[in-house]
Amino acid sequence: MSSSGTGPEGDKPTGQDDAKPDESKGSDKDVTTSAAEPATTKTATMTTVEDVEPTPDEAPTGNEPPDDAPASDAPANEAPANEAPGNGAPADEAPGDNAPASDTSVNDADASQALAGDASASDASGNGAAASEAPGDNAPASDPFMNDAAASETFSGDAPASDASGNGAPAGNAPASDPFMNDAAASEAPGDNAPASDPFVNDVPASGAFASDAPVNGAAADEAAVSGAAVSEAAARETVAGKGAGDDAAAGGMVAPGTAASKVGAGKVSPGKGGKKQRSRPVRYARRAAFTVLGLIGFGIAAFAIAYVLTPVPSPQESAVAQGPSFYYSDGKTLIAKTGTNRDAVDLDKVPKGVREAVIAAENRGFYDDPGVSVKGTARAFWSTVSGEQLQGGSTITQQMVRNYYGGIGTERSVFRKLKEIMVSLKVGREKDKDWILEQYLNTIYFGRDAYGIQAAAKAYYGKDVSQLTAAEGAYLAAAIQQPTPFGSPTAARRPAAEQRWRAVLNNMVRDNAVTAAEVAQMTFPQPKKQKITDILKGQKGYMVNVAKKELLERRGYTEDQINRGGLKITTTFDEDLMDAAKDAVTSNVPDGMSKKIRTAMVSVDPKNGQVEAFYGGRDYLDEAGSSAFWDLAQAGSGFKPIALAAALDDGKTLSTSYDGSSPQYFNRTALRNDGNAQYGMVNLVTMTQNSINTAYVNLGQDIGTERIAEMAEKMGIPASQMTKAQRDAPSFPLGTVSVHPVQQAAVYATFASEGVYRKPYTVKSVSDESGEEKDFTEKGKRAFSQQVAKDATYAMSKVVQSGTGTGAQLSDGRDVAGKTGTTNGGRAIWFNGFIPQMATSVAMFRSDGKPLSIPGYGVYGGQLPAQMWNSYMSKAVAIKNFEIKEFGDPSSYPGSYGGTPSGRSTGAPSTPSDRPSRPPLTPNPGDGSRPPKPPSGRPTPPIPEPSLPGPGDPEPGDPGDGGGNPQRPNG
Repeated sequence: MSSSGTGPEGDKPTGQDDAKPDESKGSDKDVTTSAAEPATTKTATMTTVEDVEPTPDEAPTGNEPPDDAPASDAPANEAPANEAPGNGAPADEAPGDNAPASDTSVNDADASQALAGDASASDASGNGAAASEAPGDNAPASDPFMNDAAASETFSGDAPASDASGNGAPAGNAPASDPFMNDAAASEAPGDNAPASDPFVNDVPASGAFASDAPVNGAAADEAAVSGAAVSEAAARETVAGKGAGDDAAAGGMVAPGTAASKVGAGKVSPGKGGKKQRSRPVRYARRAAFTVLGLIGFGIAAFAIAYVLTPVPSPQESAVAQGPSFYYSDGKTLIAKTGTNRDAVDLDKVPKGVREAVIAAENRGFYDDPGVSVKGTARAFWSTVSGEQLQGGSTITQQMVRNYYGGIGTERSVFRKLKEIMVSLKVGREKDKDWILEQYLNTIYFGRDAYGIQAAAKAYYGKDVSQLTAAEGAYLAAAIQQPTPFGSPTAARRPAAEQRWRAVLNNMVRDNAVTAAEVAQMTFPQPKKQKITDILKGQKGYMVNVAKKELLERRGYTEDQINRGGLKITTTFDEDLMDAAKDAVTSNVPDGMSKKIRTAMVSVDPKNGQVEAFYGGRDYLDEAGSSAFWDLAQAGSGFKPIALAAALDDGKTLSTSYDGSSPQYFNRTALRNDGNAQYGMVNLVTMTQNSINTAYVNLGQDIGTERIAEMAEKMGIPASQMTKAQRDAPSFPLGTVSVHPVQQAAVYATFASEGVYRKPYTVKSVSDESGEEKDFTEKGKRAFSQQVAKDATYAMSKVVQSGTGTGAQLSDGRDVAGKTGTTNGGRAIWFNGFIPQMATSVAMFRSDGKPLSIPGYGVYGGQLPAQMWNSYMSKAVAIKNFEIKEFGDPSSYPGSYGGTPSGRSTGAPSTPSDRPSRPPLTPNPGDGSRPPKPPSGRPTPPIPEPSLPGPGDPEPGDPGDGGGNPQRPNG
């Protein structure tokens, strides 16, 4: 074996292109690092030396230095790992072959160039004691100058460093005076560190070692050195966790600060004697992930078990009857009505088998087999709670019973409540008999029609005892559990959906072998009987309760069960005194002998917030359950014209803009006429509004486009669904061919009173639950048009009351009033819609069967009986509310009426009185910009009938259409 020296710094060994490991010695060829990477050192006190590249594994035998070693180098007389100790001296003999202490040229091999198998457990001065013989001495590497291995990859049980003198004494026991001791023990042995005077002490324990600090050279206690050097068996025997020797095995060698301690040894461990292959990083990560998942699963199981044990079964609610809601007037103190819970518990054996099987088929097919909860259903319910999406029901019969029967479960949508429900359901499912659970369920579940429990439902729907229910009736009641409100009244549009679900329940019963397909084929739909109303809701109270309850269901997110069982205190917007005034204004003005098929509605809205302060809903809730003010629809007639007026002003028209008011005029080959076919010529917006001139408004619609009018109607609260495409496209659209709810019309005029801000009317101010938590409700205003548009339109409508078709609405105190009359084709509906700055009120009269009106002593015009009722109510309202007298805002100009002298009036039979008063002299030219004088205060003289006005069968201005007053009632 020939030896080769090292050249100057940075040169390769002569005769060797690249430093390669001696593969014949079993060294790990994977443990390499790039020479280009900067090396790091672990100890700040190390002395910098030159880096040299390692030579091949060709250390000379015997004591002689390498042939080409520089004179200044310490002799590197190291015996191979399997030969006798250096210089033939036994391991326990005195040192003699170590490099002189003064030699500072012991150059560590660049750690980044060290190859697997090259790093030595001892440094160049270790004299090569055989690794297998001298305890504490490490096997030499083939590179005599390499004295450092990686500190970062070593593990517990570090091998002791070789004694500086090469005699195998543990480093921790070396005398402090030993000049060759350059490493302190890794952790515990006293006297670990050599004196500071020792010039060769250049390492302290490596800070990156695991468990007990491993030596920097990387030799593990029970494994082959990470650097590739074989650890001596003796060293391994003496090593115990926490008692490893110092970082460097060399005595007198110095670690170069550039040594890449964290890089060398990062590869595979040398499979030397006692070697153990290290797992790859992906495998370690996979094991850690697996342990983490198993830990989480275990934690979840433990948490579930603890929760199950710690969750008690609550006490049953008293008779399982929750407190019903209380409805209050707007003061929050005066009670309107307190509704209770209709319940009559029965034993399970009184419930026919077919009814029980219908409920199970509809709600929980596996009821008798499940533990009380459904895994699939629970997952569905959790997802619904977390995501906010409403999926199909996920609760079993046991879970539903637990919510209804036991106190303290709650009804809020939260994960905590759902977990509590599941725990209690599991306990109840284990502790209680299934028949007992089913009995409590059937006695507590809500079926609609204010019926709680199967017995109350049997009486409410079919007027019979539960024991007499048929399987078909039982299937209908089972179907009603999921949707109690629509099933409570399966009429008209609701009938198909109700029948479809009923048949679905029957199909489930066939699937479960509860009935046969042949039996189902013989069944007919069990139409429920008409619902009875309790006396507590007599008169207007039932309307108030029903309207408020409907709003909570449709707009505030409450369920019917929450309302009926939650003990809620519901404070409405209704003023008790105003409610009484509205009722009195209607009933005191209705003439004797008027048909009971004529319905009257009145609604009063606060413009500043949208609250419905009062309304008249009908003669009696027990006789007419649908509120005429909120439920019924009536054709708007001329009361729709102010919407067209606002659209024109918003489009840039002015009060002086004029349109042709002659009659008749033809549009799409259809003749449209004014009332009595009166001729007006060119008229401005004020005049055409004041006198409700049909043809002028049709021309306005053709000018700005009927679609623009429809858009304005939507901004003011009339849904697009209530305006068909055919109505929108028709030239007569500005004349009010659409049907509206009276409360919607009141909101339209409240928008003018609030100077252009629309607020959706509402009836519930607040709701408080049993815990005292209160929710307040408001409606945010949306600007429909500018303040100036509102002021201009209001000015035109004030002329209607001052000298137009609505003089009957003038108030006795002379305050500003604006409004618009409305009469429909054939006199099927009549309106007066008016407002003062603080309140807007609409009055409508129409027939429930859609036929023309006939009112004894009155004509069918909005300016007559509706305006009279409006006046009676508002005269009291301003006193009740103590409203100060306020004036409307100034318009942009004050155009007078001109070009409006009617002529050519047809001579129809003058048998019916008119709402049209005598007209004052018309001003031929626009005003000069000054506010015109008001008419004298005081209640006006009733309008004088004009013999030439049309009879009931003729249209009033602007009201052609398909009839009004038809109660096209919406669902609910």
